Amino acid sequence: MAKKFKILAASDFHGDSKITKRLAEKAEKENVDLVVLAGDLVGFAESENIIKPFTEKGKKVVFVPGNWETTETSNFLSKIYVVKNVGEHYVKYGDVGIFGIGSPDWQMKLNEKKAFEKLKLDFNKIKDLEKKIMVSHLHAADTKAEFSGFEGSTALRKAIEEFRPDLFISGHIHEAEGLQEKIGKTRVISVGKKGKIIEI
Repeated sequence: MAKKFKILAASDFHGDSKITKRLAEKAEKENVDLVVLAGDLVGFAESENIIKPFTEKGKKVVFVPGNWETTETSNFLSKIYVVKNVGEHYVKYGDVGIFGIGSPDWQMKLNEKKAFEKLKLDFNKIKDLEKKIMVSHLHAADTKAEFSGFEGSTALRKAIEEFRPDLFISGHIHEAEGLQEKIGKTRVISVGKKGKIIEI
């Protein structure tokens, strides 16, 4: 049987590095293979050390920018901590492929056509891997997170239905943290500052 791949997924810290210190300890204790951050890492309390607690523990980290990250901030975080922005580049870890889309520079909605094309391009690079994870800051259309009154992305919904990743992670709607559902074979999970351990 294939080894389980364990991740810690979280989002929406808005610059509070106390949260990331706590989560980094959790990541270490749970011995996760990867930390996945679904955006809005900076914000109300600016902290340039927001990813540092994870990297200090030797954890691999990927992220997508949320609407609070500028493109410049995303590039800075990526460079200084040597972590991958999967909003820009798909990533492979053994038999696990991770792809996704960010919404930097105050975007509250995606350009649906461009977003789907980007996701398709990246998915095609990892489609032969055994496990696939899709990450976005914004949620998909017709998912539980829409209770918030914010419409989800139709491109993300279409990508889930067509590419059938094992897991789709999103953040953004703070009150949706912890909501889970299934679309076909895809586990759809809304994460937030408490963080969630997920195995695939």
